[in-house]
Amino acid sequence: MTEDDDADVRKFAAVFTRLMQEVHELVPNQSGSTLARAIAAHLGVDPAPLPIVSQTFPPSDHPNVQLALEQLAAAGSDWQLFGLPVETLHWAGFGLTNLASPSGHGPSFEPVAPAYVNVPIDVDESLPCVTLGVWLLRSGATPVVVLMSLGDPHRGMGGGLKIEAMSVNRDDAVEFLGRLQTRAHELNVYRGKVLSFTFSEWGSFGLEFHRLPTLTRDDLILPETDLDAIERHTIGVAAHAEQLRDAGRHLKRGLLLFGPPGTGKTFSVMYLCGQMPGRTTVLLSGQAAPTLGQAAAIARSLQPSMLVLEDVDLVAMERTMPGMGSNPLLFQLLNEMDGLDEDADVIFVLTTNRVELLEPALAARPGRIDQAVEIRLPDSACRRRLLDRYLRGMQTEVGDLDTVIERTEGVSAAFLKELGRRAALVAAESSPSEQLVVRDADIEAALDDLLEHSTPILRSMLGASPDQAAVDFGDPGPTMVPGFNTGGFHASRSVMFRTVTDTVTDE
Repeated sequence: MTEDDDADVRKFAAVFTRLMQEVHELVPNQSGSTLARAIAAHLGVDPAPLPIVSQTFPPSDHPNVQLALEQLAAAGSDWQLFGLPVETLHWAGFGLTNLASPSGHGPSFEPVAPAYVNVPIDVDESLPCVTLGVWLLRSGATPVVVLMSLGDPHRGMGGGLKIEAMSVNRDDAVEFLGRLQTRAHELNVYRGKVLSFTFSEWGSFGLEFHRLPTLTRDDLILPETDLDAIERHTIGVAAHAEQLRDAGRHLKRGLLLFGPPGTGKTFSVMYLCGQMPGRTTVLLSGQAAPTLGQAAAIARSLQPSMLVLEDVDLVAMERTMPGMGSNPLLFQLLNEMDGLDEDADVIFVLTTNRVELLEPALAARPGRIDQAVEIRLPDSACRRRLLDRYLRGMQTEVGDLDTVIERTEGVSAAFLKELGRRAALVAAESSPSEQLVVRDADIEAALDDLLEHSTPILRSMLGASPDQAAVDFGDPGPTMVPGFNTGGFHASRSVMFRTVTDTVTDE
């Protein structure tokens, strides 16, 4: 072979190599899984070297991301959804990198029919959400591949909802995830709902929705001054939010409701929820207290909102108490209340049966608790009104209730509610074949049973124990406590611990 022939061969080899490279770029590799070939065809290039951008959402955002993906996909001319076997989640490093590689190396992730899980989005309403799937869609004219994978619930709260996006240009994938997050926020199914946290046996949490009864102002048996104070600090600020914001006045506020058990603090919260429709309300109590961070995040994200923390003394007990010096939930609560912007329309409502145990940094710090109202045990006039309420709806032949009112001195609204229920039961037992009619003797018999024959612990739980009587604060005038704000948005830093001689209903 001459030198000219050798040069021609080398020239031909170089041209052929360039040709094969161009063919490889234009025609996707046909090796690998069906899904890998579909991804390559959708993108129009070999996806193996393309960058992947990921973002993790809280598990509670699953329905929001599902709705956002469906809407963004439907906006394009065509889209596809592929399911994957759940076992693929156990593959180490599983992600779009494994699915999109057409090289044929490693396991072959063949698509299956998409699998869905029903996620509650309201009372008696749920949304089917993809647990593990690949979306081939377009963001405008740009092809995008999206992997949505929900963490294994057996692994607790750490997995979350992971979204990976791939496009020919990394910036297009970043832009798509930004649009997805914005759209998920706009479509958030929790906005305007009343919800609380639930826990699975594996430690992961979900959200439960609540439909509260419709309550009127007359349903709250409170002195006008105290009811006015509660409403002004919550409903009033909400009604004038724009004017206050324009005037540079802060909207975030804290309300403390305190008093003996069973006097109606939770009932008051239910009333406030009904009077502010469209406001997202998150209820926290007991086991759900550790989710304070997630609850506060929802409250910030879905303004206007209200975060209710019942039995706050369990979280915010004074730091000098044994074992409370490094209470992380207390510091988180303080930080969440401090971390809100001044114009954040978020209400913190805290309830407690033991106000004397509260940490002063919470109860006496301006900008945290701005108003506090004590819900005390009912006086004689209120006991009469409450008993009338709990006998309402039944046929009665009742004369003078003075003796009953006198004998129920020091009981709670919860006790009176139980008294009404037991009186109906006594009436039914005494005349089983007749229409139920509650008479004086039925009420007296039910009261005897509660006061004389019930166990001490039951009487205590219903507020009949003398130990449950409210502490007498003496002069019913205002008690000035440094650090509170009397009007919620006035300049003075003090608050009236109002003596509430009325009550509402049981908690």
